[in-house]
Order: sequence, then C-alpha cells, then structure tokens
Amino acid sequence: MNKAGEIRVIALGLIRDGERIFLSEGYDPVKQETFYRALGGGVEFAETSRDALQREFQEEIQADLTNINYLGCIENLFTFNGRQGHEIIQLYQCDFADSKFYQLESLVFSESKTHKHRALWIDISRLKSGEFRLVPEVFFEYL
Repeated sequence: MNKAGEIRVIALGLIRDGERIFLSEGYDPVKQETFYRALGGGVEFAETSRDALQREFQEEIQADLTNINYLGCIENLFTFNGRQGHEIIQLYQCDFADSKFYQLESLVFSESKTHKHRALWIDISRLKSGEFRLVPEVFFEYL
C-alpha cells in the first residue's frame, strides 16, 4: 500500500481464457468484503510499465508472459482498509507462456512474508452478475 497522499503507478495483466479471467483475491477488513483484481504491481523508477508487469508476474507466481498488448490507462480512486487510494493503472492484455497455468484452478502466492494471496480463474459471467466483485469496475469495459 502506498503512503497517504501518494499516487501509485501500477501495471496489471488481464489474462483471459475463453469466458474466464485470471484474478487475484483481496480482502478489505474495514468493509469486510472480498474483491478480485488482475495481477500485477507497482512500476519502479526507471522501469517501463511493461517491464514491471513481467517482473511482477515472475516475482509473484513465477510466470512468464507472452502476447503482451497494451490496452490503456485507467485512473482508479478507491478506499481500501479505510484509507483513500489513487492509482494510475497501465493495463495490458497478455497470455501465460506456460500452458500449465491454464490447467490450475487456483494458486497461492506471497506478496510479502505476511501477505498470502490466492489467484484463480473466474468465469466472467460470475463477475458480471455481481457474485464476485471485480475492481476497478471500469475493467468490465475491457472484457
């Protein structure tokens, strides 16, 4: 999480397989709400968003990406854990280089020593119905 009053630039990868997409599960303890978003992470100084995307997937789930295409930029204002957040999202469509990732139902990865997250395939219909909460909601425009 970024410092208060800071705008964070992140790169996220939208990975689609037919009618399902690969998402990371998050939980907001204040809202007591589970939500789902594309995987990726922060862009570091002197690093392109495309390089950051590839690095984050490698660090988090040891996955190489292929067919990386830039989709666009999303400005995301949100509240998480009771704090205001502001992100500039560089969104890419991409595929897993290794087909084994398409066989998995879910996997658990560590963002840090204390934070474990689950990543899983979710049917787009279950996101559109509201059964699962996709964030930011503007993501629906890219599905």
